[in-house]
Amino acid sequence: MTLRILSPAKVNLFLCVLGRRPDGYHDLFSLMCRIGLYDEVVLDPAPEDTTLTCSDPALPVDDGNLALQAARRFFEALGRRGGVAIRLTKRIPVAAGLGGGSSNAASVLLGLNHLYGGPLAPDRLLAIGKTLGADVPFFLFQSPALASGIGDRLEAFSGIPPLAALVVSPALAVSTRMVYQNLNLQLTNRTKPPTRTHLKTAAFDPLQHLCNDLETVTLAWHPELTTIKHRLRELGALGSLMSGSGSSVFGLFPDRGAARNAADALAGTPGWRVFCAELLTEP
Repeated sequence: MTLRILSPAKVNLFLCVLGRRPDGYHDLFSLMCRIGLYDEVVLDPAPEDTTLTCSDPALPVDDGNLALQAARRFFEALGRRGGVAIRLTKRIPVAAGLGGGSSNAASVLLGLNHLYGGPLAPDRLLAIGKTLGADVPFFLFQSPALASGIGDRLEAFSGIPPLAALVVSPALAVSTRMVYQNLNLQLTNRTKPPTRTHLKTAAFDPLQHLCNDLETVTLAWHPELTTIKHRLRELGALGSLMSGSGSSVFGLFPDRGAARNAADALAGTPGWRVFCAELLTEP
């Protein structure tokens, strides 16, 4: 049985870094939402071997790829021999703050669990996901979520209005590790951080809540991202923000038509890839 899965990207509608942990990671508070920009993951069960092919020749197809790691962890957790041929078609920009690799890993875990009749409970899948990367549990959660801890403690959030996102991804690759290593928490651009208590009584508002503490590092290294943010607002975005550690920047628009008009205005800009995608606000 062949299984085809759409593997979505995500954006961070806000990302607050609360402090550095003794283990070297950082405590976060973030609102994460999947968007309608997808890779495709195809799973074909195999007798024993697990293999991966990918449409992007620049990506590793060995254990350096989270999708392959996810398959191996699934069979280890299952306690039986098994294999799968994974075919990955990439559309989500790589190393761009959109979570493509984590989404692919979550899709493999969910897909294999489906193919094998659901032997692993959701909590077990989340535990496996956490060993693969901080964003993998979010994609397994399959709902907009307030994320805390290192991003792995998740609480469903239903207060996101039906907005359209226009994602601009320049030809830059950003190292998340290097961004966090260079983050000075005294220099973040946050004026009034959103709180869980406030968000429980009010919907997400792009005019008030868009913030990302990591911008202070990445935008200093890559001023082009500031240009993108300003251009999106000039074209009618309610607000614009870098997603994750970058390098992608997104603008939020009231509807897909407005986002499409802005995309047309940016079409042909050298080095910029542009994607229209709705926020996936339903679980």
